[in-house]
Order: sequence, then C-alpha cells, then structure tokens
Amino acid sequence: MSFASETKAELCRIEPERECCRLAQCYGMFLFGNSFSFSAVSFLTESAPVARRAAQMAAGAAGVVAETASAVVRRGGRTTFSVSIPGQDSCERLLHVFHHRPGEMNLRIHLQNLPNECCAAAFLRGAFLCCGTVTAPEKGYDLEFSVPFMYLAKDLAALLSVQSAMNLQPGVANRKGSFVVYVRGGENVADLLAFLGAPHAAMELMQAKMLKEMRNNINRKNNFETANIDKTASAAARQLLAIEEIQKTAGLDSLPEDLRELARLRLENPELSLRELGGLLSPPLSRSGVNHRLRRIVEIAEQK
Repeated sequence: MSFASETKAELCRIEPERECCRLAQCYGMFLFGNSFSFSAVSFLTESAPVARRAAQMAAGAAGVVAETASAVVRRGGRTTFSVSIPGQDSCERLLHVFHHRPGEMNLRIHLQNLPNECCAAAFLRGAFLCCGTVTAPEKGYDLEFSVPFMYLAKDLAALLSVQSAMNLQPGVANRKGSFVVYVRGGENVADLLAFLGAPHAAMELMQAKMLKEMRNNINRKNNFETANIDKTASAAARQLLAIEEIQKTAGLDSLPEDLRELARLRLENPELSLRELGGLLSPPLSRSGVNHRLRRIVEIAEQK
C-alpha cells in the first residue's frame, strides 16, 4: 500500500463528533469529484476505504443513498472504484443540503457549509479523500489536490491559506486540463496531515525528513573531510617534488639550516600532517610555522 493510500485509510477511520463536521466532510468528499451537479454527482477513487466512507457519509450526513461500484477499470494495475448518487432527485437533494442552487455559473465552495471553526478541518479532510494525494516521504514532500475547476481550486487554496493552525502558502497550477492546488515542504505537509487528522502519517513524514537530513549532513561532512584529505595530499605531493628537485640539483645542504631539517623530515615522513612534522622538530614548531617553511622550500625549488 502506498503512503497516500495509508494516509487516506487513516483519515477514513475518523468519525466526526459534531453534526456540522459530518456535513462538512461529506461536502468536501463530493464537491471535488468528477461531477457535482443537479443531474449527476460522482467521483472516482483508488481507495476502497474512501469509497465505503463516502457512501456512509452520504447516507448519514446528507440522507441520500450512494452507489459504490468496485473494480470498475484497471489503470496501471490499480483498481478504481466509483461512488455515485443515483437518480436526479437524489442529486438535487444532496445539492440542496449543501446550499447549491440551479443556474450557478461557476462551482464554488459555499462557506455556509462550514459554520464553525472545527468544520474547516473536516471539509479539507473530505477534499483530500476525494481528490488529494501525498508523495511518499522518501521521494519528496508534496501534497496535492486535483481540482476540476479553476474557481473551485482558487477557493480551496484560499481556505488552506487562512487556517491559523498552519502557515501554508498553497499554490495553484494548471496541469493537463485540471487544476492542482499544492503544498510543498516537509513541515508544511506534515502540519497539514496532522490538521486533517492523520498524525501517524505526519510523524512518518517528519521521521523520514529527519533521517534524510541526518544522512545529508553525514555526506556533507564526509565530502568535506575527503576534500580536506585530497587538499592535504596534494600539498604534501607538491612539497615532496620540490624537495626532491632541490636534492637532485643543488642538494639539501644548500638550504638554510631551519629548512634543511624540515625537508629531510618531510622526505622521511611523507604521510605525516603538518602538526605531526612540527612535533618532530627541535625545538617543536607550530602547524602554521611548518606550513610557512614548506612554502619557502617550494618557492626555492620553483626558482631553480
């Protein structure tokens, strides 16, 4: 089962305690479907729990019977279920319950169906169950609603943006003839999942995010250390070449005494760090002092 399917199954187990919230969730589940009109009300889903929940909500909250057809078609190996309200009389009754009237030019969210502060979460939960999806945490942090109409998408984005429990900045995009309302970012998606009533999904997402960040930090540290090792090895190789060049031409005895001792130590200990080389000198020398003397040796070799 995908992360999105598990999230929807978790949300389907919620039973709104208040009548206003039951109506709000039912409204969200059907408003964003394939059809929401006086002649047809229906939507498709790949989640069996969502299909069952929609039929229960239609009967319990709106007082209409919904038909659920299982295994209608198979797309990409996934079974699709349809939920529909049979008969024009039942469709009209459902729309009247939610204060929609014939002749509306554009399908919009009727906010009178969300009379109390608690209703927004129930409504958005229903919308997500109907047309939402969320990316598996290991692949990214994206939550989307696929909405059939532009004004409906804008209304949904506006409703998401005004929820004081979250600091969301949802976007709206036109994608292949439908409109996508999206939320990006691990914390934003986790906050929204928790707001909808899916704390387990939110926790799984945040744990995956923390694990990914920890791995990235380790990789960055390893890359940094590898780069430093490469840099140190490159510098040591350059120093050895310079010392060998001086040895072949003028000889190490041509170097000043302070440089001569260090040059011999570097030849004998090519793997040692600057600090370790400094400890072998008499008297001992700091890392920066060793580095300064080695630069002088390289400069002398380059002048020959």
